[in-house]
Amino acid sequence: MITELEQGPSWYDGDTATFGDRMTGAREASGLSQTELARRMGVKVKTVRAWENDQSEPRANKLQMLAGMLGVSIMWLLTGQGDGLDGPETPEPLSDDLTAIIAELRAMKVDQARMADRMGRVEKRLRLALSARV
Repeated sequence: MITELEQGPSWYDGDTATFGDRMTGAREASGLSQTELARRMGVKVKTVRAWENDQSEPRANKLQMLAGMLGVSIMWLLTGQGDGLDGPETPEPLSDDLTAIIAELRAMKVDQARMADRMGRVEKRLRLALSARV
């Protein structure tokens, strides 16, 4: 039996994929378009796009609904652990250049999400400071 350490990281694990990557993979595997998923979830298409692009994450109630609709566990969506997709059976090997580009893009997506969180906190502090002046 080959352990996960021997075979390397899985396609959707926490080090390889983001929440948005896993959500997109599960949505595509279930045969839903972004528009159809948004309609079923009762959200706007731009909200689904933001989730898939790691620009925002669903609230707990929407996360639970999303996992149910996509047939994966909440934990898998968040971390890549638990019941979810395995990924392609035989992934095509990528050149070192493509691997580096993909890694850089993923790092940029993580940085973008962190920056958006930081901007939200600073904006909240600014609003509190402005409301204290009134």
